[in-house]
Amino acid sequence: MSHLLLIEDDAETAAEIVAATRNGGHQISHVMDGKTGLDIALAGHFDVVVTDRMLPGLDGLGIVKALRESGKSIPVIVLSALDSVDERVKGLRAGGDDYLGKPFATDELLARVESLIRRHQQSAVTSLQVEDLHLDLLDRTATRAGRTLDLTTREFRLLEYFVRHAGQVVTRSMLLQGVWDIHYDPQTNVVDVHVSRLRHEVDLDAEHPLIVTVRGVGYTLRA
Repeated sequence: MSHLLLIEDDAETAAEIVAATRNGGHQISHVMDGKTGLDIALAGHFDVVVTDRMLPGLDGLGIVKALRESGKSIPVIVLSALDSVDERVKGLRAGGDDYLGKPFATDELLARVESLIRRHQQSAVTSLQVEDLHLDLLDRTATRAGRTLDLTTREFRLLEYFVRHAGQVVTRSMLLQGVWDIHYDPQTNVVDVHVSRLRHEVDLDAEHPLIVTVRGVGYTLRA
């Protein structure tokens, strides 16, 4: 069960967030001023901090900066009625991981919280392995059966995506979003070209190919 810390001085907004979070199966602690919130965040073990921008005692950006200066890498979502581009940029540059303008839907906030938790958990992993394929995420190197694979940066990212979704069928659109950060289909064969190159390197002379085409759908890394 994930544990969230909510720092929000508006009682009505806080009550809605607390209810939605608990209904979503998470644990949540709530405080109403920035100084207390920072002290609890520094002393406790939370999966995500959700903080309002404008708070008594210490504002949300001050909380984020203090957490980062202390070495805490806990994900932080900043909530604010100040939703201009400049304000969002300030929040992110202060060290926030996400910035959500008020008013907002609690379902969207919960989805962002869960996404941040997944990303943070993944970033804590330093290596991945499927059968005899091993990825070192710190050195950005890959080996199969002890043989070092000669991969470009993009090919490594593509292989990492396959390994993180091993056993699942991934579409070309999913790969464009996850590897190229393209959120529309530009009618390009860039995915197929890179997968072909990657497959040649990963499955070279292998009795058991790992990267498999799923006709009419996409690809899968077979575990």
